[in-house]
Amino acid sequence: MATGDPGMIHADAPRAAPLPRRRFVEALLGSGFLATAAAFLYPVFRYLIPPKAADLGGDSVVAGHVAELKPNSGKIFRFGNRPGLLIRTADGQYRALSATCTHLSCTVQYRADLHEVWCACHNGLYDLNGRNISGPPPRPLESYEVQARGEDIYVRRRREG
Repeated sequence: MATGDPGMIHADAPRAAPLPRRRFVEALLGSGFLATAAAFLYPVFRYLIPPKAADLGGDSVVAGHVAELKPNSGKIFRFGNRPGLLIRTADGQYRALSATCTHLSCTVQYRADLHEVWCACHNGLYDLNGRNISGPPPRPLESYEVQARGEDIYVRRRREG
């Protein structure tokens, strides 16, 4: 080969800078690692610091109509941004409770066959006053005041004091 051949590399020739492809691959791998770490840490932080829940309702709502509930039946209604449970007992009295289980916030329901409030998530039971009687729920359900006015049934939060 001739010394003037353009494809020939000389030992004394200066070396070229590292290929820009190597930097691109390093940046791609680094950003992939950061994205993976963020995808792992974000749910952990959301679990440890839950968002504040806004209460979208007032202190009183129309939970239903008198003709809707037969004795020994229950009905889920919306109370602000949470569900409520309206119960008409076998003797015709109305009871209203929060329908959010105190264990893992599942929605509870009235079981007419047991005459109790039941959480299907972990088989928790509450009595008709909202007291936890079996299963994992740690606290009683919040109870509300009930008033039947005309054909409507009004439910409101209990006043403290």
